[in-house]
Amino acid sequence: MKLSRCPRSVAAARAALSCISQISFLDQNWLASQSLYLGILFSVPALVIHFAQERAVSGLRYNNVIMRLVFLAIATGLSLAGATSADENVRAVQNKLRDDGFYSGQIDGAYSSELSAALTRYQIRHGLPITGQLDEDTSKELDAKPAVTNGSTGSEQSSETWHRLRRGQQRPSTSARQSDTAAADARETSSPRNEEPAETNTGTPSEESTQDTSSNSSEMARPPLASPATAPATGSPAPEFSTERLRDYVAAFVLAGLDRNVGAESDFFADRVEYYDQGTMDRERIRDDLKRYDERWPERHFWVAGTINLEPQSDNRVRVTFPLGFKLRNGNKTLNGKVYKTLLLEPSGSDFQIVAVNERKSE
Repeated sequence: MKLSRCPRSVAAARAALSCISQISFLDQNWLASQSLYLGILFSVPALVIHFAQERAVSGLRYNNVIMRLVFLAIATGLSLAGATSADENVRAVQNKLRDDGFYSGQIDGAYSSELSAALTRYQIRHGLPITGQLDEDTSKELDAKPAVTNGSTGSEQSSETWHRLRRGQQRPSTSARQSDTAAADARETSSPRNEEPAETNTGTPSEESTQDTSSNSSEMARPPLASPATAPATGSPAPEFSTERLRDYVAAFVLAGLDRNVGAESDFFADRVEYYDQGTMDRERIRDDLKRYDERWPERHFWVAGTINLEPQSDNRVRVTFPLGFKLRNGNKTLNGKVYKTLLLEPSGSDFQIVAVNERKSE
């Protein structure tokens, strides 16, 4: 770390060292007069100042006290420099995400849920593990330093992030995003629509899924889902089924599967759902199934390994299909692979709800 990048921190540290170097030549009265200045400017505990004064009154040497204050001043300066450097790192990420059309918030160096949502969008588009954080993989892609949020704060931020994505909050409106949307729409229109039988499954990626392999749009065959008997509607999706909104919804659904609130993704389902090969299930049974899965695989990594495809249906529904890569771990047991997951969505107020879900193995 180069302190020259933080002139204010360097100046503060130098001032501290300059003041401290004078202690050997001044009496305790000077130290008392400067204690407030030192305490406020460098967060030096009052107890240390008081201890130094007592040693001066007793006729003892200042050396140990001086060294402690020197180290404390240096540590404080480095801490301020580190914080400034971290802010600059986050600002650089915010700028890049804004330029690429993923972020529309303030360039303030703050690690907020809005930034986390933008990182999730970026991870979705670039096939990175979906974490909503500036993790190692994402930071490399962005040419930045990792800044992962840990502990309860990180968990709370993760929950807030997928809620924000689900509501479609702060979707950037830029030419970069519009260009990306146009390309995505073109891929969706050109994707083949041959249907294949869906694989049997539970509420999670199949344990029989094959090892992850590369894919392209020609592999995006859509498995059948329970839907109205009438023929699918043609044309573009309704405005509420925009590519950006549905991509955010998928990101929120996947991120909720990593939430420490086990079974959080069950909130995305309708009261009754066509649930894989298990027939119609209510939300509580789905929640129980997801909890069992979370217990079986406590360490989970997911990423969208290709294009998210949209297929409008009748009755204002839409079918969303996407390749989901996964890496699961429980102790020494690991499982890697990829499935094509399909969600049938319908509007629910200003939100969506899943009325059917299925998946098939990647070939």
